[in-house]
Amino acid sequence: MDLDAALAVLAEEGAPNYRADQVRQAVSRDFIDSWDEASTLPKGLRTALEERAPIHELVLEEEQRAKDGTVKARFSTSDGFPAEAVLMRSKDRYTVCLSSQSGCALKCAFCATGTMGLGRSLTKGEIYEQLLWAARTARKSDARIRNVVMMGMGEPLQNLDNVLGFCHLANDPDGFGLGARSIAISTAGWLPGIDALIEEPMQVKLAISLHAPDDVLRTELMPVNKRYPIAELMKTLKRYRTATRRRVYVEYLLLDQVNDRVEQAERLADLLHEHLPGGHHVNLIWYNPTGSGLNASAPERVERFQAILEKRRIPFTLRRSKGSDIDAACGQLAVKGAAAAARAAKRAERETA
Repeated sequence: MDLDAALAVLAEEGAPNYRADQVRQAVSRDFIDSWDEASTLPKGLRTALEERAPIHELVLEEEQRAKDGTVKARFSTSDGFPAEAVLMRSKDRYTVCLSSQSGCALKCAFCATGTMGLGRSLTKGEIYEQLLWAARTARKSDARIRNVVMMGMGEPLQNLDNVLGFCHLANDPDGFGLGARSIAISTAGWLPGIDALIEEPMQVKLAISLHAPDDVLRTELMPVNKRYPIAELMKTLKRYRTATRRRVYVEYLLLDQVNDRVEQAERLADLLHEHLPGGHHVNLIWYNPTGSGLNASAPERVERFQAILEKRRIPFTLRRSKGSDIDAACGQLAVKGAAAAARAAKRAERETA
């Protein structure tokens, strides 16, 4: 949903200023599914909006529901790129996990999305439309979206302008009205983006996918570490913490006999105490199968890892992802077609050049 395009239509049609507020209300509060539902707008204006700024930029291809109530939506863009969003419920709170790109270029070993390759980055309107889908879906249960996590397909900090543009849309008090601290941006460690977030006044949360406390293993799991090794990452996070005073959330996926040893827990604690004292929280994550050959840590190894963090006074949460039976859990989002769509787009661009 390109809200800017809709507001531009109002200006082109010479609509009075108050119509902009009515459009924001209809899109971001009433969650209309078509402009015909915007009953406060005159019919002529609704027709103009439908023709020049349609509500849906994305096509909803499929919805799947997991046993735990998680809902996964598969979308396609107008030029054929796939993307997925996941709506999760925990008691009376709904969280939506959104994609910032179709596919991903970073090829993390544990993540199915990396096998897709990168199709293209999504626009802020395409990201916002995923949130509006989630809000409509939650409304069917008389519920609201309480949290947004940019942890779906893609590396958000490689699409920072559109991601921040989306965040401002979601945070707009005259629009969706979601608190900035209810929005989390997750990165594999794209340092230019972290530095850019230092200058961002909106107090969104920053989550770092770390997953290993040493360069050799982290490079094996996350090739981005070859470009931005742990020492540089931790210095950047320290700079971010010092400048913003915001807590850094550290994501650590527990992989059986890979990164779950006692000495690795100790090293993780050392890194956090040295670089982010008093300004971190670790999210330990149960691994969900993605066909990578990696396995979830055995329960006794998880308990031992937790015991070390507790002894070292590292605040942590053990998190189980939802929706694994429909491949909606962390690391499981993958749709065929992103790379093929990217090749087709490049061919079309060359033919029209």
